[in-house]
Amino acid sequence: MTEFSETMGEPLAEGVTIATEEQMVEAMRTVFDPEIPVNIYDLGLIYTCDITADGTVSVEMSLTAPGCPVAGEMPGMVASALAPLEGTGEVTVKIVWDPAWTPDLMSEDAKLALGMF
Repeated sequence: MTEFSETMGEPLAEGVTIATEEQMVEAMRTVFDPEIPVNIYDLGLIYTCDITADGTVSVEMSLTAPGCPVAGEMPGMVASALAPLEGTGEVTVKIVWDPAWTPDLMSEDAKLALGMF
């Protein structure tokens, strides 16, 4: 399968406090899959989001299907949401296919929004 990734942002200035997990989650919740009216975080597409002491952010995410038409754009959309966040430096977002995404990864809010209860 094709690999998709995006890196953007600048190294964090020394002495700047790094962003919190909550701040990064809220930023990722502003990104939506164009085909589904639920944000990518609640869809369960974000597998990992790590930040180092120097503000470097690494995200591994998946998509709802390998043939998703926005596969090439989604990493940039997520990086664009995280890079301007105060306390983040360079942001790298990578699409991974293992494990495969399933609806079981969705939050209860996402399932409710999609009428899955």
